[in-house]
Amino acid sequence: MGSSALLFLVFLSTGTLDQVWGTDTVTALYGETIVIPCNNGAKAPDNLMFIKWKYERDDGTPGDLLIKQANQDQATVQATDDYAQRVSIDDKFSLLITRASLKDQKTFTCMVVSVTNLLEFPVSVLVHKKPSSVEIMDESEVLQRDKLTTVGTCVATDANPAATITWRKNGKPLAADGKAVVITPSMKVDPATGLSTTSSFLQYTATKEDTGPVFTCVSTHEQTSQETHLEPLPIHYPSENINLQVLSKSPIVEGDNVTLKCHGDGNPPPSSFFFHIKGQKMQVENTDSYTLTAISREAAGEYKCSLPDNEELEASQSIVVSYLDLSLSPTGKIVKTVGDVLSVKMEKNSSGDAKVSWTKNGKAVKEPEFSKLMYADAGVYSCEVSMTGLTRRQSFELVVEGKPVITSLKKHRADDGKHKVLTCEAEGVPEPSFQWSVNGTKEESTYINGKATHKLTVVPKVNLTVICSVSNRMGDDAMTINVSSVFKEEREEKGAQEDSDDQAKVIVGVVVGLLFAAAVVGLIYWLYMKNSRQGSWKTGEKEVGTSEESKKLEENNHTV
Repeated sequence: MGSSALLFLVFLSTGTLDQVWGTDTVTALYGETIVIPCNNGAKAPDNLMFIKWKYERDDGTPGDLLIKQANQDQATVQATDDYAQRVSIDDKFSLLITRASLKDQKTFTCMVVSVTNLLEFPVSVLVHKKPSSVEIMDESEVLQRDKLTTVGTCVATDANPAATITWRKNGKPLAADGKAVVITPSMKVDPATGLSTTSSFLQYTATKEDTGPVFTCVSTHEQTSQETHLEPLPIHYPSENINLQVLSKSPIVEGDNVTLKCHGDGNPPPSSFFFHIKGQKMQVENTDSYTLTAISREAAGEYKCSLPDNEELEASQSIVVSYLDLSLSPTGKIVKTVGDVLSVKMEKNSSGDAKVSWTKNGKAVKEPEFSKLMYADAGVYSCEVSMTGLTRRQSFELVVEGKPVITSLKKHRADDGKHKVLTCEAEGVPEPSFQWSVNGTKEESTYINGKATHKLTVVPKVNLTVICSVSNRMGDDAMTINVSSVFKEEREEKGAQEDSDDQAKVIVGVVVGLLFAAAVVGLIYWLYMKNSRQGSWKTGEKEVGTSEESKKLEENNHTV
């Protein structure tokens, strides 16, 4: 008979009773080693005989696990089932069970047998497991505004006890209301492991206030929580308004390319449109633009765009096309004869007020009128018509031709006094050529605006009659001038100088004679008066002359 059986017989014969303590609870982690203390780890009695661990099977019957004798170092495993490879005991008599699973959620009893007593300490084991993973499955890529749309399903797998799942939107708890927010929870247990998988299916109705909401799934297990979230979800909604833009420089000028761009405020923006072009409906795909090439003035008017799936939603714009026409007559090179009449006609046609300006050879002038053409009228005339964004120019070159006419033939002596300079001036187009009837030592010519000037330097030794002749393909003209000899003029000038000197000498002699005569008369008169006075002083008589003497004296004075 074994020692345990013998000991039980002793207890029975002495009448000793077992003492069973209240059941403690131990919580273990799934897959870890379960540590079940005996009597909460209290020290074994001094008269200990052995400690035995046992458990309650699923059918309620007891099952032995192992026994440890007080005088033995090793415990004896008594289990014959799965526990045979998984149980052991430590130096504090705690039961160790490796690879904890939900099947270990049982009551294990530590039986302490001593010489004087037999005590049992039952311990209830719970095995917990946090979810293996928390993830959102079947997640949506977009939300539909004002429409209940699936966000996704949050799944917390293989937990014990089952995890609790909640949802948050933008960090705030999301409460189900059965309409705009619908949350459908579910749970299933793995029959092989007993672990629970919890799921939560979220549906949400987005509103105008939502802009890329962020949804977060929160899995709570015991005192641990795990979170996972979706990326911000775009919200799709149909367009409620559209607008039409006209992409072109301003103002729109005839011949420009004009692009019409239609835009809807939906998300995503619509990419297909109808463009209404002068009564025709043109559909475009995968673009929002339509280009009018080289627009004409007839294309001005109202343009529209609309959505193919909602043609009642449309937008419109009016297009104004600026244009400017200029017609000038004549144009190009115009050759006329001096004295002719030239009619200039300018016509303009524009979409607005246009400014007209004229230039002649680049300088501003009034609108030309030619009732009788002159050489001075020749030049390049340009007419410019302009308005905002538009300018038109046309021009003509006027050439006024005529046979040359001499307007002046002059002469003058050169500064050195030895030459004569003849100047012949004429008007004519084309440029006239000059011919002189005499040869010269030097010639100079100018021709400006139909006026020609030719200078000839000559040294005439005798008096000459000089002819200036001018000619061009239109005709000719001639004029004469008398030119005296340079030498004869010098002699005449010298003679005239001598005559002038003689006359000057005569005049000087006359003046000197007159002055001398006056001096003599004055001297005689002075002497006469002196003598007369001296006589009176000598006699002491009053100077009294006869009338005859006075008369004689006066005659003498006149004679002098």
